[in-house]
Parts: sequence; structure tokens; C-alpha cells
Amino acid sequence: MKTKIYTQLSKSYIVILVMIIAPFLGYFDRNFSYFFGLTIAGLLLWSSQYNWSLFGFGKKINTRTIVRGIIYASIIYVIFIPVDSIVESYLGKANLSSLAGIEGNFINYIITLIVIWIFAAFGEEFLFRGFYLKGLVALFGNTKKAWYLGIVIVSLYFSVSHIYQGITGVVQIFPLALIYSIIFYKNKENLSLLVIMHGFHDTIALTLLYLGMYR
Repeated sequence: MKTKIYTQLSKSYIVILVMIIAPFLGYFDRNFSYFFGLTIAGLLLWSSQYNWSLFGFGKKINTRTIVRGIIYASIIYVIFIPVDSIVESYLGKANLSSLAGIEGNFINYIITLIVIWIFAAFGEEFLFRGFYLKGLVALFGNTKKAWYLGIVIVSLYFSVSHIYQGITGVVQIFPLALIYSIIFYKNKENLSLLVIMHGFHDTIALTLLYLGMYR
């Protein structure tokens, strides 16, 4: 059965079908869109005998990867402080109501931090960069142009998936998604680096929010 499932899910057009279907499920609940894509990606991983390299996990996490991830995330976060401020001056604040109740509440902070590392840092990188981006690149011919096109498409797709944060959130996330995707392009077998970056970037933001220091 695994072989049959893998044969079907590994077809080049599957990623397009999933990316088309997922947003429609989001009309019922935004989480449906995410978990639908994650389920398909998970089935592909399972049916491939847990071949993590298919999704870019070709290298083990080591100290160098962790340090690089923390440094990259910190630099990117600082760079985007003025960028986000400019966007907000024109479009208003992003809708962060999904994080309400974090400020000053240690229990909510810790629980949310765990959720972020599992479903945002790992889950989103596994889905958007590991499955969607790599799938599109394979579909487009696995060339430099295929990577460039895939990076733009997936970055747009990723940013629009955050529409619950309002147009401001979408605009702010798009260039960030581009940078993350480009870094993945340069480190195709090290998606773990992106997971560390994503998790630490969100940890900085969440910690500042908890301390009441978020811009």
C-alpha cells in the first residue's frame, strides 16, 4: 500500500492540486488549509519510508546549523523592524488577535512558544519550503529558473495564507518569505536551518510581546 500511495503522491502535479484545494478548505477554517497540506506531505513522507531528504532534511542538525540559524534570524528580525514600521505607517497594524493574552501571562507564553516551534517553525517549513517549494521546482524542471519561479510563487502563497493578520500581515510577510526561500535555495539539503531560523525569529517576537515590548 505504501508503494501505491508514494507512486501517486510523488507525481509532479500533486503539489499543484494540493495548493489549489487547500485555500478552499480555508474558507471553513484557516487551519483546515494548513492541516490538509500537512497531511498530504506527511503521507508522502510516510510512504517514502520516512525519506526526510525528499523535503530538504538531508543534513543532521549540528551546532553550526543552530548558531547560523540564530544569527540569521536575529539579523533578519532587526532589519525588518524599520521595514515593518514603514508598512504599518501606510496600512496600519497587523491583526495579531490570535496572540491575545500572551502579554504578562507566563503559562500562555510557554504554551504558545511550544505550539510555534511545532506548527510554525517545523510545520510551516516542512510544508511550504520542503513540500510546496521543492515540489514546484521539480515540476518546473529543477533548474535555476525553476527555483526562482518557485520561490516567488511559494512566497506569495505563504504570505497570503496569513491573510488573517490583515493586508498588513500579508505585505510584511512576503519579503520575509522571499528571504527564507532564497536561503533554502542556497542550502537545499538543510531545511533544519530554516526551522531554527523560523523558530528563533518567532521566539524573539513572542518574547517581546510577553514582556510588553513588542513594537
